Amino acid sequence: MKCVKELDFFKNIREVREFEFGIFYFFDTLVISEINEGVFFQWKMAKKAVKASKKFYGENQPIVYISNRINNYTVAPTDWLKFYSNRHELKYYSVVGSTKGSLPSTLLEKMFFNGSLRQFDDLEEAIEWSLDIVKKTRS
Repeated sequence: MKCVKELDFFKNIREVREFEFGIFYFFDTLVISEINEGVFFQWKMAKKAVKASKKFYGENQPIVYISNRINNYTVAPTDWLKFYSNRHELKYYSVVGSTKGSLPSTLLEKMFFNGSLRQFDDLEEAIEWSLDIVKKTRS
């Protein structure tokens, strides 16, 4: 699996935010995360990324989120309920990963995520899908 920095698409980067739990890459209409190995990703961490996203994009810009799972980590799937109860919205979310726990984790997340969630094995395919979604929603 490739990390974001290895792609030609990286030349479009607008901002990088590094947190103790992972890195978030901000592009014009999408955010790509790479969470660190062994992290149990919870709402308290997600809040930091949401705050950074709102600061970067503003309150009303729709964005697409790609979780590039190059490392093994766990997501607290029920924390999606906390995300929505705090009135945050995310319509398009994709997971890129072929790590051991990636597929079961994604299936569990689908139960709690309210938008469109897609699984990919290739980061470039996820980016292409994301850019296509943005293009369709703007036309």
